[in-house]
Amino acid sequence: MALVAGKAFAAGIRAVAQAVVVVVVAALLGVGLTWNPLRLLGVVVVVVLGAAFFSCLSVTIAGLVLKRDRLMGIGQAVTMPLFFASNALYPVSIMPGWLRAISYANPLSYEVSALRALLLGLPTNLWLDFAVLIGSVIAGICAAAALLGRLSR
Repeated sequence: MALVAGKAFAAGIRAVAQAVVVVVVAALLGVGLTWNPLRLLGVVVVVVLGAAFFSCLSVTIAGLVLKRDRLMGIGQAVTMPLFFASNALYPVSIMPGWLRAISYANPLSYEVSALRALLLGLPTNLWLDFAVLIGSVIAGICAAAALLGRLSR
């Protein structure tokens, strides 16, 4: 489990570097971001948790399919719908009911909501966002760790 958690949070650190670049570019483009240090710390935590979840999702898929070429195809087949079934592109309120249900179960929706709230001051329930992200990471680490033995064979 420690190996999976280490890999997950290493992905989170890489994601923080990418997020810094995005925030700097947004600032240069004149996007009105908050510079409150506590909110920026919250952004770091959200980015780490989101990247850790998706890293665990990749390890879990790898543990199920056991072949690199399958991992790439199935990984894309899973992550792309998660992106389009989140609130990253359009509000949940305009989604059809079935897609709205998927969006509410999608950790990416909570990551996007938290980032919008922390950086732009948009309304959200940060406690719920953080709880879903933490729960998703814990579930992801457990699932990936359970399948890690299959990868080592």
